[in-house]
Amino acid sequence: MLKRLLRALGWLSVALGVLLILVILVLTGLRFWVDYAYEGRVYQAVNDVPEQPVAIVFGAGVTPSGRLSPILADRVEAALALYRAGKVRKLLLSGDNRFLWYNEPGSMAAYLKDRGIPEQDLVLDYAGRRTYDSCYRARHIFGVDKAVLVTQNYHLDRALFTCNSLGIDAVGLASDRLRSSLFYWLRELPAVAVAWWDVNVSHPVPVMGQPLPIDWGGPKL
Repeated sequence: MLKRLLRALGWLSVALGVLLILVILVLTGLRFWVDYAYEGRVYQAVNDVPEQPVAIVFGAGVTPSGRLSPILADRVEAALALYRAGKVRKLLLSGDNRFLWYNEPGSMAAYLKDRGIPEQDLVLDYAGRRTYDSCYRARHIFGVDKAVLVTQNYHLDRALFTCNSLGIDAVGLASDRLRSSLFYWLRELPAVAVAWWDVNVSHPVPVMGQPLPIDWGGPKL
């Protein structure tokens, strides 16, 4: 009896090991496929980015006092450079604001206004709780159909995949002043799989509201 039990446990361990390997291969393959599919839409230098009406800046953490995390500061600085170079006319600041003491879009806006960006050129999305939500709301709440996505290299392919799948003709600017760690790249393995599931299978609807089309103050690019 004991031998049969040990033999069964052995086969179970082998089966679980094979399953784990298959899961890792699928996740890694999907990650590399998305990266390959969208690498032609990723730009490393502001001057190379084609002109678009708006840049979407994804939230990435602020302190209770409103100070931007280093990763978010990189994104906002890259968006600032895009705006100053005349590559975009508006900045859509999308982030989390579920709590009174946590306001990513407001903190990004304050940072940019301190650096001379006019308030009328800042569009705040307070319900961009994750990448899918930011892309979905940009399309359906703010009426964005073309944009530059501003985030780090490790995140750009997923952001581009999500926004383009949801109807936004998007390119991306990498905001990598700081070197991203291996942890962030590995974190993208399941994140890309979730993004694929969202846009192809589950189609979740994020927090919505009344449409708030961006006021372009003239013809859109």
